[in-house]
Amino acid sequence: MDVKVRALYEALFALEDVRQVLRETTPDHTLTEQQRTVVLKALERVREALTVLEEWRSGDAPPIQSAPGIVARSVEEEYVSVQPIQRGGVLPPEARKTLTAYCDGYSVCDYCLPPFRLDRIRRPNLMEFHRELAEFLGMDEARLFPGARRCFQAVMSSLVKPGDTVLVDSLSHYTVYLAAEQAGARVVEVPNTGYPEYRVDPEAYGEKADEVERETGKPPVLAVLSHVDYKVGNLHDAKRVSETLKDRGIPLLLNCAYTAGVMPVDGRELGADFLAASGHKSFASPAPSGILAVREEWADRVFRESRFREGKEVELLGCTLMGGVAVAMMASLPHVKERVGRWAEEVEKARWLVSELEKIGRSKQLGVKPKQHTLICMEFPDFHEVSKKHKRRGYFLYEELRRRGVFGLQPGLTRRVKLNTYGLSWRQVRHVAEAFKDVAEKYGIPVS
Repeated sequence: MDVKVRALYEALFALEDVRQVLRETTPDHTLTEQQRTVVLKALERVREALTVLEEWRSGDAPPIQSAPGIVARSVEEEYVSVQPIQRGGVLPPEARKTLTAYCDGYSVCDYCLPPFRLDRIRRPNLMEFHRELAEFLGMDEARLFPGARRCFQAVMSSLVKPGDTVLVDSLSHYTVYLAAEQAGARVVEVPNTGYPEYRVDPEAYGEKADEVERETGKPPVLAVLSHVDYKVGNLHDAKRVSETLKDRGIPLLLNCAYTAGVMPVDGRELGADFLAASGHKSFASPAPSGILAVREEWADRVFRESRFREGKEVELLGCTLMGGVAVAMMASLPHVKERVGRWAEEVEKARWLVSELEKIGRSKQLGVKPKQHTLICMEFPDFHEVSKKHKRRGYFLYEELRRRGVFGLQPGLTRRVKLNTYGLSWRQVRHVAEAFKDVAEKYGIPVS
């Protein structure tokens, strides 16, 4: 661990020790001698840590533990992380501070009044936050869920009966299938064009819907589309798909786990009836967090209230995110609103990196070209050939890049590698390109 990172955590952890003494001595904060000793020792640790940071020392230090057996995570402080599922979920300082202040379990429930619902709490103003989310996403109603997968589940359980058919794109996340399976649905895939583009034709949704109706006598009750798929990072034409489905009276659930929060998304403009977003993938929020936004005509059905407990919404099992996760999402929203305006530059960085990586041997970007999203899937046949003879096998690429300050590739994979440039500076993106090229040259792979 870098000595500066170690010092930072030393100071933060020491201040938490002081915080614990404050909690133990409420309401008048009168200290015992033992507590005074704890405070003085903690403040001395803070002073020592600040000296290291003030001098901006270089060097390595032993990793620090936040609790026995738990080493403090320092990925974002020590590496350029290109982890494909993490880039859009990196928290801004405001959210990290808020998470610290609201870390206790039911922390947002201090002022929860009847009907005891998350979207009705006014202090902190989660009620207004829910309204802002719906407006930001171009929808009418929004609720927080623990991840986009639970949003799929809520929609499926509201609309689908056993034996009904659900259309899904063939690049859908596995949790879409699980949600459909739980509801007892028959799942029919809309095909893609296959290697290397894996393009989904919007008209194919209409063709499959008609095929289902001919076979079963009734149309699919729901269609699901990955706005951007998790396999190769293609941006699919949601508007054309929704128009095709609207002609047939089939509602659309748009999976925006990789789009809402990182790029401009207007569900109404795209024709979505339901929009599922991921807080921890794309909304600069801690896990688990997600957002389900719906059109007004579906709100009463998906957010139906219980017959047994007045005011409680059945699909949410009452409440979902009861503590720091919810309010940290709220703290991130201004940052998210600002950053989606820089989407064109984010895509430009991804395209530039692809062009540099394709200079390495026979490397190829999979998916539609040019890139329209920052989630990149690269095919590296030359790195894969090296892995067959290397003593570390497929782990060699992960380890070589990590030694060069690049983190986030799936350990063990070399043939197909996914990475994400979202939120990185140009300097960091260039560093990633040079690291890959340096590894290639070390193993005799030509770089044009």
